[in-house]
Amino acid sequence: MKKFLITILVIFLLISGFLIYFGRETADPNRKIEWGVTYSAYFVKKLGLDWQKVYLEILDDLKFKKFRLIAYWPEIEPQENVYDFSDLDWQINQAASRSAKIILAIGRKLPRWPECHEPSWAQNQKLKIKNQKLLEYIEKTVNYYKNNSVIIAWEVENEPFLEFGECPVLDVKLLDEEIALVRRLDNRPVIITDSGELSMWIRAAKRADIFGTTLYRWVWHKWLGTYQYPIPPAFFRAKERIVRLFVGQQKPFIVIELQAEPWHKKQIYERPLEEQLESLNFTEFKGIIDYAKKTGFSEYYLWGAEWWYYLKQNGHPEYWNYVKTIVAK
Repeated sequence: MKKFLITILVIFLLISGFLIYFGRETADPNRKIEWGVTYSAYFVKKLGLDWQKVYLEILDDLKFKKFRLIAYWPEIEPQENVYDFSDLDWQINQAASRSAKIILAIGRKLPRWPECHEPSWAQNQKLKIKNQKLLEYIEKTVNYYKNNSVIIAWEVENEPFLEFGECPVLDVKLLDEEIALVRRLDNRPVIITDSGELSMWIRAAKRADIFGTTLYRWVWHKWLGTYQYPIPPAFFRAKERIVRLFVGQQKPFIVIELQAEPWHKKQIYERPLEEQLESLNFTEFKGIIDYAKKTGFSEYYLWGAEWWYYLKQNGHPEYWNYVKTIVAK
């Protein structure tokens, strides 16, 4: 216990020192920033919207050229050994026709609640069998898309080291099997992601060809309610430099998920519009973007496009229109 406490103290002092030193730096405001977006047809359906129409609007009105799309296991393999790539094919083909590029997320733990997504036919299987079926779905998906040049990287699982969502306990050996499988099947980069505020990054970054952090500002806790993380933008620059001491200097670090929708105990589609806007008003929304720019990364994937569209359809187009000005720069 004494050794553990000393280690924690040393880490705290190192981080504090880096924050004090790098807090005097400011990110170059004129640097080139690339903006991407996560899109989930699964979540659009939860909002009661037309998932194809929303996707086309993101492509043609917001004009994103970088997408993070999601190969949900229940949608890819709705019945055991029966695969259906049709909806994902449509998304990828629409992106290709507009010269957009795609990060494809695969695995059990993928974006959107309940975080871990399993087909109903697999849920009661023994764990060993279920995990083997997971690897088979990953292999089938990578083989299906590995000759598609629109896909530039594979995200294997989403924040695997963060205990969040309705998920089994992390099996690190299984995670490493998934990563090794993808690398054996295809030579495109593997992205491993981690929480920007709640994780140390090292375990994820060591396994990644590209490391992706999340970045959240306004969050919810059962004891604190909605609150803003009390950390400066320099925290992320300092954290990156510390982690690079362990994982190398050349590996790209990106923001794979930049909060641009409210986070609450209940899901957005379970709350009235007024409460959604109270949880993340327009001023706070713009503040997140400004904060993110100061963290110094060069590539950000925004989180919440489905919600901006929902707001636009319900008399609040300002969120959507603001993002349009950012992407256009």
